[in-house]
Amino acid sequence: MGTPMSGGSGRHRRRIRIALPVGAAGVAAAVAAVLLTSSADATTAVAPKPPVRAAVAQPSLAELQQRITDAMAGDDTPGGTTAKDSLSASTSTSTSTSTDPGTTTVDPQVIGGTTTTITTAPWMAQLWYTDDQGTADEGDDTGFFCGGAVIAPTKILTAAHCVKGYDWHAGGAVVTGTSQLPSEGDLHGGTVSGVLRQWNHPSYSARTIDNDLAVLTLASPVKATPIRMTTSGDTASYASGTSAKLYGWGRTTSTTQATSQTLKTATLPIKSDATCAGYYGTDFVKGHMVCAGTPATGSDTGTTSACNGDSGGPLVVNNRIVGVVSWGVPNCVTKGAYSVFAKVSAYVGAAYPRVDDTNLSFDHKADLWVRNASTGTGYEKDSTGSGFGARQSWGNWNGVNVVLQTDLNRDGYQDFVYRESSTGDVYWWRYVPATESWADPQQIFDNWKTRTRILTPGDVTGDYLPDLLSVDSAGVLWIYPGKGNGTFAARVKFGSGWNQYNSLRGHGDFTGDGRTDLIARGKTNGYIYLYKGTGKSGSGAFSARVKVRTWGSTTYNAFDAVGDVTGDGKADFLARTPGGTLYLYKGTGKATSEIFATRISVGTDFKQYDIFG
Repeated sequence: MGTPMSGGSGRHRRRIRIALPVGAAGVAAAVAAVLLTSSADATTAVAPKPPVRAAVAQPSLAELQQRITDAMAGDDTPGGTTAKDSLSASTSTSTSTSTDPGTTTVDPQVIGGTTTTITTAPWMAQLWYTDDQGTADEGDDTGFFCGGAVIAPTKILTAAHCVKGYDWHAGGAVVTGTSQLPSEGDLHGGTVSGVLRQWNHPSYSARTIDNDLAVLTLASPVKATPIRMTTSGDTASYASGTSAKLYGWGRTTSTTQATSQTLKTATLPIKSDATCAGYYGTDFVKGHMVCAGTPATGSDTGTTSACNGDSGGPLVVNNRIVGVVSWGVPNCVTKGAYSVFAKVSAYVGAAYPRVDDTNLSFDHKADLWVRNASTGTGYEKDSTGSGFGARQSWGNWNGVNVVLQTDLNRDGYQDFVYRESSTGDVYWWRYVPATESWADPQQIFDNWKTRTRILTPGDVTGDYLPDLLSVDSAGVLWIYPGKGNGTFAARVKFGSGWNQYNSLRGHGDFTGDGRTDLIARGKTNGYIYLYKGTGKSGSGAFSARVKVRTWGSTTYNAFDAVGDVTGDGKADFLARTPGGTLYLYKGTGKATSEIFATRISVGTDFKQYDIFG
């Protein structure tokens, strides 16, 4: 059997729950009076106040640097089990040279690679973890290293075996922007960040190292240039013989446990599933894993392979991540062996919602924002996974007729886009984590009174930057490609005829392919259509519509799409009856009439609300 490509000998610890309500952490002051104008017949500007919440304490620079120092002193391999060990890294001096692929000590590294620079791979990240277990005994301390890749300003793609079972908020440090490992406190031009929250694939198995994918959310955006994951429909990148690039700081020799001080890269040919299974047998899970490389020779000479310390790092084809370093054989050079990676195309549907998972309570589950029609009061209702909790007041929201939840600057904190009723002007209102306050609203569009629909569905164009869509009075759907800073590139026309719909909603991926989709309802027939995203811009942004339901106005009179309410990695949908019952339709990831599971009632008092965010 193989070994995970991380570092050290694994000890599992109790996972600490770190999800805290911090979407508007520390907000205590009123927002500037210019935030929202009042309705047309009123004269008083209003200033909503988000709920005051306890902030999640973030570690200081000194603490983060100490975590790195402590992690460098560790000798643990995360995710290790009696069946397999991951290819993560430690500073162990072990020189085991077992060549039996059925043993339990597989580690990752780039053996046979060459030195490269952060300029060629600006998205590379170093993941350092330490935990002293809260005891005076240093023998039970945990410390290890993994690789990762920046896939959005606050998001790191890595291996699940580097994440599950560890409290990265309490003990993690992520270094970006440098090709060198730290030395004596010197980050060599890199930037160290704390981890806000973590997610690993819910079906990850430590025994088989299957579904070995995870995403860490950083406490603040980094400047490193992100790299995108491949798409679910990508087959060309996995064709046998395709040239792929591996990056990492893992071991460069099978004879010592020492990792590389500088970033390494190697070119590996993709191997067929049959070849991989032929060597690893049932340990290799077809469809979930991919292996690459030429057969190892049994020694460093003639072998090019991932090894300990490379765990979580990317395998790249055509500037897209197609694999995440997962596991291999002990010391990485066993004759005939290949490096094994999590197959990203199989998991992008589950991982993408984590890139776009900003929510008001910071627990990976999308929350609901609503406005009371009679009082104008806005409310937050946090997801419980199967419904929504008690509402929390956001103050007076009179004077607006559109409110949308989004994250236009991809900083990991949910923002709002709203439209003034009187002027039609559209504003972006963002939370600033550095000051724990809300910035003055920024006007992004002027006089959009006649726009019949405005949406913030996420990344439509495939660049991982959130976009904005609108339908004008003539029924033309326009795409405004986001730049990641609250501004947009020149609008692009998708097509006309969109005023045939009396509802157009979208937030996230309904089909499980990692692309943003739309849900529309016909005015005359009540047909519900899926517009499947393609990840392209312009007229090719969405595939031809697919009818998935029939919901007339007597069945439902309001809809909302806020993302992944249940936290299972699939976008969900909300529908309200004329009587005020709100139903949750859990997403299934299917682009057919089975797109949603059986509805679940999440409340009967929703008739009072006229705006759903």
